[in-house]
Amino acid sequence: MAHSGRCADFRITCAKVLRLIQSLTRKKPLVPEGEESKFCRCLTTLDLVGLGVGSTLGASVYVLSGEVAREVAGPSIIISFLVAAVASVFAGLCYAEFGARVPKTGSAYLYSYVTVGEVWAFVSGWNLLLSYVIRTSSVAKAWTGAFDDLIHNVIAETLREHTPMDSPGLAPYPDFLAAGLIMLLTGILAYGVKESVIVNTGFTAVNVTVLAFIIISGFIKGDINNWRISEETILNATRDMKNLTLSQNEAVDFGVGGFFPFGLESTFTGAATCFYAFVGFDSIATTGEEVQNPQKAIPLGIMASLLICFLAYFGVSAALTLMMPYYLLDSHSPLPVAFEYVGWEPAKYVVAVGSLCALSTSLLGMMFPMPRVLFAMARDGLFFKPLCYMSPRQSPVFATLSSGAVAAFMVLIFDLKGLVDMSSIGTIFAYCLVAMCVLILRYKEDSGFIHGLEPFSVMGLLRPPSRPTQRTSKNVNTVTIIILFLVIVLSVLLSEALHSLRRRELWSVLLICVLVLTLVFAVVIIWRQPQSTTKAAFMVPCLPVIPVLSVFINTYLMVQLGGEIWISYAVWMAVGLIIYFCYGIRHSVQKQRLQEARTHLNIVPMNFDVAA
Repeated sequence: MAHSGRCADFRITCAKVLRLIQSLTRKKPLVPEGEESKFCRCLTTLDLVGLGVGSTLGASVYVLSGEVAREVAGPSIIISFLVAAVASVFAGLCYAEFGARVPKTGSAYLYSYVTVGEVWAFVSGWNLLLSYVIRTSSVAKAWTGAFDDLIHNVIAETLREHTPMDSPGLAPYPDFLAAGLIMLLTGILAYGVKESVIVNTGFTAVNVTVLAFIIISGFIKGDINNWRISEETILNATRDMKNLTLSQNEAVDFGVGGFFPFGLESTFTGAATCFYAFVGFDSIATTGEEVQNPQKAIPLGIMASLLICFLAYFGVSAALTLMMPYYLLDSHSPLPVAFEYVGWEPAKYVVAVGSLCALSTSLLGMMFPMPRVLFAMARDGLFFKPLCYMSPRQSPVFATLSSGAVAAFMVLIFDLKGLVDMSSIGTIFAYCLVAMCVLILRYKEDSGFIHGLEPFSVMGLLRPPSRPTQRTSKNVNTVTIIILFLVIVLSVLLSEALHSLRRRELWSVLLICVLVLTLVFAVVIIWRQPQSTTKAAFMVPCLPVIPVLSVFINTYLMVQLGGEIWISYAVWMAVGLIIYFCYGIRHSVQKQRLQEARTHLNIVPMNFDVAA
């Protein structure tokens, strides 16, 4: 009896574990029954391009070029931006396909929900919220800093004197101007989507005009000889700089001159930094229920905004390195210093206006998608239900006000310097997950095609059937997990064993070759599987290569982040999972739909028997 009782308890425990796993992996249908959109479809393709450019083309275009050119890449920074843009396009293509297939609010959160299941959807949404909140607060802080510079730091000195906060982890002083700016833009966003997009488009137009002026001026006043500076000139400049900074013990290294003064390897290192400059286009993907023709407008908006941003970054970095030698560039204010160098000192005021407009559009672009992700999670029951309330003007007003208040509180209280890198994890994680979701969705079995799960066989991997089945779909899912594991190991090795690879040590070279060959073989296996016949207005080309490249690039970037950042990120994720398991898993709307469907299936046969 005791043995049979233990067996019964074991079976009950297994059943509970199975039900938990099923609940974590339940997927949301593409067209949920009873879910009606309350958003106003008022946005055009041009609005999306303005939103994407405004979100992506922030203050980094005025600062990043000088920093990377002076210390990392030299004139070859234009190649760095080209490589970074290509890498960003891989992620952009994956977002574009999902935008065409799933034209709903939620971005990567929703894409994960319909593809890999509920718990991954919540993790993706929680990551996006982390990214948007920190980036919103940090951009607001940068805006007030740029404005304060124009008035000789009066605001900072006054607040530091009268309201100091000298505690670890806290800001030096509460930035009331940044908090007020966030709440002002929150009010505009809560009022209506069309009004906020009009404001964003206006600031973006000014920003692009200023950048065009900078590029044209740079090519007029530029000197091609600044791209082929001799090694002797660099040695003299290095010697002079060492004499100036001898008391500070600063290391000075300006390379060897020419177009690649720090070598080709440093150009690719610069590309990794420049990649973050293209973060922001994903805000377009959150507008799925507010666009007039989302299947076409979202892919076009993403690709057009990435192209415009690349041309701007490419042009500004080229103009900057043509106007003055790269080793003389200022890391903090490169453009004003460059215009002073060529004798156009008044142009720095034009740069200041453009910088403030860029920060304004970047801030609005960061704030725009945040309430929409929050709204989508609340509508699905995974987050607190009142946040999905819609105003009479068809705006997610509670989600907008709540997210704006959190960002304003953070900019008032916390020191954001240590948190900015953590926000990158949220965005890069979403890019990686969306790329994997594209693979899973494109190789999913066709709906309506009934075919049992065939047993696994090696020949089935190499010679699959002509149509996708449950077996081929499961094969792709399994190989995708293997690819993710290989990519993680390869990224860690490339990061940690770089010195061994440079010395061509046998163990490191052999291990890297084995991992790369295994990864290529896994990609070939997926390529051999039949794709779903379901078509979309836009589809990622060169499958499965582009999604796998996107996963590799984003995983490698995440591996580069430091240990302290990962500890902070782990704390954030622990808080999110507590919310999900205490609230989201119990109030899930998809859980209620499945329960109602099971109840309906149990009732219908009984009624049929009575009628018979």
